[in-house]
Amino acid sequence: MVLVSGGGTGLGKHASEQLARLGASLVICSRNAERLEAAAEDLRKLGARVLARPMTIREPEQVCELMDAVWKEFGRLDVLVNNAGGQFASPALEIKPKGWNAVIDTNLNGTWYMMQAAAQRWQQHGQPGNIVNVIAVIWRGLPMVAHTCAARAGVVYLSKTVAVEWAPYNIRVNCLAPGTVETDAFNYYSEAGRASFQQANPMKHAGEPQDVTEGITYLASEASKFVTGEVLTIDGGQQVWGDPWFGGRPRYFEFDYEKARRAE
Repeated sequence: MVLVSGGGTGLGKHASEQLARLGASLVICSRNAERLEAAAEDLRKLGARVLARPMTIREPEQVCELMDAVWKEFGRLDVLVNNAGGQFASPALEIKPKGWNAVIDTNLNGTWYMMQAAAQRWQQHGQPGNIVNVIAVIWRGLPMVAHTCAARAGVVYLSKTVAVEWAPYNIRVNCLAPGTVETDAFNYYSEAGRASFQQANPMKHAGEPQDVTEGITYLASEASKFVTGEVLTIDGGQQVWGDPWFGGRPRYFEFDYEKARRAE
């Protein structure tokens, strides 16, 4: 039984579909109820038992209600995939407090609320648990998204810390860092921006969603039972290639934020 946040679109939807094909029951959540229910119907066509829950991970009360619904419906949670997140492009000098807080609140605080709420219930019920936090390739920094780099770095070291604290409860915690992967989110970038993605790694092409969902499946499965506190990077070599923003300002940040926000 797997809970995938941000499961209505993008990598979250692709991961849910792969897990459904492997026989998992699923809970998916996101803020966009229409897209969420459409994704749930697609998963049911694959034979999965699915609970779709419109909510925001920014609100700890809604997170607790979600977790209570999971245990009421399924009696347990095997894997939590924290995939929900978001950001907008801005020079660091121009980020307003409201924008900074919004990104930190989703990418760091929201992830933490989900992690803690799941772990508390695993501990209370004496059940094992497994958390996979989807972050980003931040190892060289990413100009124009200082807020998301700060949040994702926080998630990495939060995960390493609680992986140790929660090991006695048989709870594993790992991160997965995708590089440039072609999902429907590519549609939010300009043509020049999309073209620049093909230069972001030495393989000279963007990854496919399955490249990342295979990694999520690995971390979610018994195949990784001796792995905790780790970061699995799937980026086509981007982290050793150099700057993925050739020519100064990252062209791939020519981004339609309002279009992306409406799709959430």
